[in-house]
Amino acid sequence: MLTKAGYLFSRFLLSVKRIFSNIRFFLSDLYIYLEKKIRIFGKIFEQFKGYFVDLLMAKRGRYQLPFLNLSLLILVVSGILAAPYISAYYPDVSGQNVLSAIDSNTSGQMLGTTYEMSLVTRISDKPRDRVEEYEIQSGDTLSAIAEKFAVSEDTIKWANDLKGKNPVLKPGEVLKIPPVTGVVHKVKRGETVYSIAEKYQTESQKIVNFPFNDFIDLDNFTLAVGQTLIVPDGVMPEEKPSLPRPAAPQYLAGGSGKLLFPANGTISQQPVWYHMAIDIANSQAPDIYAAADGNVIYANCLSWGYGCHIIVDNGGGIKTLYAHLQKFYVSVKEGEREVKRGQAIGKMGSTGRSTGTHLHFEVRINNTPVNPWSYLK
Repeated sequence: MLTKAGYLFSRFLLSVKRIFSNIRFFLSDLYIYLEKKIRIFGKIFEQFKGYFVDLLMAKRGRYQLPFLNLSLLILVVSGILAAPYISAYYPDVSGQNVLSAIDSNTSGQMLGTTYEMSLVTRISDKPRDRVEEYEIQSGDTLSAIAEKFAVSEDTIKWANDLKGKNPVLKPGEVLKIPPVTGVVHKVKRGETVYSIAEKYQTESQKIVNFPFNDFIDLDNFTLAVGQTLIVPDGVMPEEKPSLPRPAAPQYLAGGSGKLLFPANGTISQQPVWYHMAIDIANSQAPDIYAAADGNVIYANCLSWGYGCHIIVDNGGGIKTLYAHLQKFYVSVKEGEREVKRGQAIGKMGSTGRSTGTHLHFEVRINNTPVNPWSYLK
């Protein structure tokens, strides 16, 4: 016979067991619920991440700084909270594991595992956003320095006022190295993006496309007097460029011909690391043609960046983008989205971040922009 105390104790244990069982079921259901919600959020994020990126790039990245600061804060807090758990499962610098395994056969003796750890620093090749200083070393030549920083020799000459075909470089002296091939210009009163581009025999769109050039007003690209402006591919008026721009046949010879050339006009900018596209200029604003068969997945207008643009999914992981249009002939609606190679899909314009009538044409492989010349006929 159970005593009253024993009966109450057994009832208590049964109640505790039921509580833990309910908690286990609750946590299991909570896990399934959260997993489902996270998956749904992930799908929605994948669909709308392009708009999120456009928002961050609005007004030349006005929202990027607070976003990055918030992300860094979240990362630091997460690191602080996760540090004790991480250190519990990974060895410290001395090689001694923080949590040692307890061997049940050895009287509870602590066993440590020693690891040989090697720390390797990988230096990433990041785009340069400003003029850098370089101290000349013994044996340096102008061509070697130019190759090291991926700019032309004339670019270094112009930035440092070096004269002659083979200027003398003295070890210990400091050279100014621009971030890209071209000219570094200090803005004077009355100058505009257009007048500076004309002075240095380049396109105003190239100045606007360089991501680290800043402007007072992004609607008309107003410049501040005294600011430093990078003029990509610019040429000093008194000298000719030592490295001419690559001729079109060099690109055309290597193209696969898979895509049709999308518009009539002249090439106003070639692909570079910060502008992986070609700009085709034509003041007559001709029609834009689909480079290949496909389906329109985006046809909309933004007040910044690409402006009015179309994205066509050409299949096989290939997408083509046509930007700065003034008019659409197709849409994402059923019956209007399918396009054929050579079909007119829009009219060239100058919407968004543009200084003149032209087409910004991109080829994307698995959503990553690549050099269009590899695919054009």
